[in-house]
Amino acid sequence: MLTHVDEKGVKMVDVSDKKDVERICIAKGFIRLKPSTIEAITKKELIKGDVLTTAQVAGIMAVKNTSNIIPMCHPLPITSINVDFTVHEDNIEVEVRVKTTYKTGIEMEALTGVSVALLTIWDMVKAIEKDENGQYPNTEIYGIKVIGKIKK
Repeated sequence: MLTHVDEKGVKMVDVSDKKDVERICIAKGFIRLKPSTIEAITKKELIKGDVLTTAQVAGIMAVKNTSNIIPMCHPLPITSINVDFTVHEDNIEVEVRVKTTYKTGIEMEALTGVSVALLTIWDMVKAIEKDENGQYPNTEIYGIKVIGKIKK
């Protein structure tokens, strides 16, 4: 039985009878960049500004707005969001930890936060990632996944 479709069309699942439960989800993903781009990010030398701080804000905003962009997601009362970065030689890892106390899971919010943080990094470095033909042979977003889910 499909939960989001019935004979009348699509619908949002009714969670009103479920109990509020504390839920935490941790997701991560990576963006591969040229080592010179990584260096420019860490030295805060990009003309668009502080890449990681901007990506952190974008990730938080994305988590808070997930239900506005994924059609069947319930708006959730988010109680905590952490967006953290680990900078490696040729990539940046983004980890988003989201917490709520509500009736349904928070995976989409964590995954959306990671995705938007990674896209923001790409947007801010695209001028120095392009090759002479305007292409991105080294730039890649990959490995976006849920790495932990806690339901108390």
